[in-house]
Amino acid sequence: MKVQNKVILVTGGGSGRGRELVLNLLSKNAKVIAIDINQNVLQETVALAGANKDKLSTFVFDITSKAAVESFFEKAIAEFGFVDGIINNAGIIQPFIKVNELGYEAIERVMNVNFYGTLYITKTFLPHLLTRPEAHIMNISSMGGFLPVPGQSIYGASKAAVKLLTEALHSELENTSVKVTVVFPGAVDTNITKNSGLNVPAQINTEQKSMKTLSAAKAAQIMIDGMERNEYRVLVGSDATFMDRIYRLNPKFAAGLIYKKMKALLGE
Repeated sequence: MKVQNKVILVTGGGSGRGRELVLNLLSKNAKVIAIDINQNVLQETVALAGANKDKLSTFVFDITSKAAVESFFEKAIAEFGFVDGIINNAGIIQPFIKVNELGYEAIERVMNVNFYGTLYITKTFLPHLLTRPEAHIMNISSMGGFLPVPGQSIYGASKAAVKLLTEALHSELENTSVKVTVVFPGAVDTNITKNSGLNVPAQINTEQKSMKTLSAAKAAQIMIDGMERNEYRVLVGSDATFMDRIYRLNPKFAAGLIYKKMKALLGE
């Protein structure tokens, strides 16, 4: 689906990759509805939109509340008259610890944002999307959604759930006007750690700074290109592409590579 003159909803649109998705869409003459839980960062996105800010509408609420999402629907439609696409980008990670040490509060928070937030937005807007001449659902999984990462097991489980939900939606909507894409980002320069409210272990922080991460702007460009080509799946970054190939060939070997990396980072 070409995004020009379309109305696209983006969750987590206040910072990082979400902000770049908003700005990229606006540059392609799309109208954008940006959602974030943080009013301040949304205002920064509006400021960065410059001359395109008249095509941008922002809303502040928590996507983990089904009632809030459902009440938001009418407001979103009222902004531009319709919605043609949704990009479920909002997400958080867990503390860098094993499941055995991870409390249920943290587990539920990650699942609520990453999976249920995506589900609530998708299910609320899907009936409307089916009435549009063409529409698109893009859900953001993760490289950790197909490859196990020790210390991020629940995050990975939430993103694996997004992966299978999205792939199943693609099959269910095969003969409709709604196209569906699942995205697997690798290392991207975003604010996800800060937005997750986490203190990153020193050794992980040092390693992240030394890693070759993809800029949020480049990641957004790859994703929007994938939407416009109606791609089934989009791998973002050379690391995601490489590990996807390795995991397909030898899942246990690929998991071992990540384990060795995380073992060193977590100081084991």
